[in-house]
Amino acid sequence: MSETSLLVGPFNRVEGDLEIRLEIENGRVAAAYANSPLYRGFERMMPGKDPMDALTITPRICGICSISQSMAAALALADAAGTEPAPEGARVAALLHAVENVSDHLTHFNLFFMPDFARAGYAGRPWHARAVARFTAIEGSALRAATEARARLLHIVGMLGGKWPHTLAIQPGGVTRAVSARDKVRIAASLAGFRRYLEGVLLGAPVEEFAALSTVSDLAQWRRGDVGLFLEIAADLDLAHSGRGSGRYLSFGAYPGPDGTAFASGLWDEDARPLETAQITEDLSHAWMLGDTAHPKDGQTRPDEDMRDAAYSWCKAPRLAGQSYETGALARQVLDGHPLALALTAEGGVRARVIGRLLELARTQIWMESLLNRIDPAQRFMDKFTVPRDGEGEGLVEAARGALGHWLRIENGKIAHYQIIAPTTWNFSPRDATGTPGPVEAALVGAPVHEGEQTPLSVQHIVRSFDPCMVCTVH
Repeated sequence: MSETSLLVGPFNRVEGDLEIRLEIENGRVAAAYANSPLYRGFERMMPGKDPMDALTITPRICGICSISQSMAAALALADAAGTEPAPEGARVAALLHAVENVSDHLTHFNLFFMPDFARAGYAGRPWHARAVARFTAIEGSALRAATEARARLLHIVGMLGGKWPHTLAIQPGGVTRAVSARDKVRIAASLAGFRRYLEGVLLGAPVEEFAALSTVSDLAQWRRGDVGLFLEIAADLDLAHSGRGSGRYLSFGAYPGPDGTAFASGLWDEDARPLETAQITEDLSHAWMLGDTAHPKDGQTRPDEDMRDAAYSWCKAPRLAGQSYETGALARQVLDGHPLALALTAEGGVRARVIGRLLELARTQIWMESLLNRIDPAQRFMDKFTVPRDGEGEGLVEAARGALGHWLRIENGKIAHYQIIAPTTWNFSPRDATGTPGPVEAALVGAPVHEGEQTPLSVQHIVRSFDPCMVCTVH
């Protein structure tokens, strides 16, 4: 039996630092250990601050999902005060959040994930020349088109949020920018332009047609747009059976507001069931952290400067009722009951995760157009908000990469406690006290590693299918 160990990393085209140690037997991954090697300590900065400072500090955790952090912080503050944002303000905040998430999905597909198929290791494959032309880093025609479409879509954030990233427009009481009838016309034009990109380049067909796909066999017949090229590559490389996860999915519910959520919350393990956030804990057994396993409202972020041998990551291990859960676009679409997403749970691998994002792109485009129509310029966009002297709150949202939670406690008018669990903390967690690996660690088992590969292509596809954001992981 041939056994060896391989350290893969740092990964390029990943937000933040990531290393993964692989144990390889007979040319396949037998075990994987994901390390978040950079400690940042945002949660340590928060105690003693004015509660409203959370709206300024926490978005700086990340430059590509800062609106997600703003939303979670604003909702946690509102929850601590026992209030809700003004309905129109909540709708505008949801639109801002959706624009950011959609932009992240577009960036992931075109700039992070697909360029791997332009590598020389795939030369000779029938699709390789087209992948090179479309997705070669910096030079690919698909990358240029996606970057331009993303920039035009983000005009909406500039208009409503003042800037991106790190806008302060989202507040516990609503948003700082009221939307006029003229603004709605301009936003509608931006959304129409993004629809033209989706239908003319990415999907090659109306978004409604892609969103209506309901079976894996229907999906396999899709030949249009860049999605068609991905599906051709996925079939050739059998990405449907690469990187299969546990089949357990988690969603906090995307875009909460007066109309409910756009995509439902819940847990999935062969069937949907309600989410009970009181069952969430953070296991520290394999993290360079001091303290005990606890719910985030009671947990701590105390770095272990001695970096004990049993641990191998700065990332904690979130669990719900003792189980690991995968989160992200596929999870959202599964929990929302979309038939294609439900069908894809049978494979649950690289292809399923990528299609989950593409499906969400189409469905979110339709939802954003509908949401804009429901925004009434005559209504109030901000309600008065007073920071409570004492209180506890949680803010639960869905970032592009999945479930994001903020938990805070206010005492004597100051932040006494602040904890965050980001999507990549769920997906790239280390093992817990029972030895159960995190989602990406489990998904990597069985991946082929060919002779001479130092950064195996199969491993890169699996890792990127989760779209890691490591700077959020370690806060």
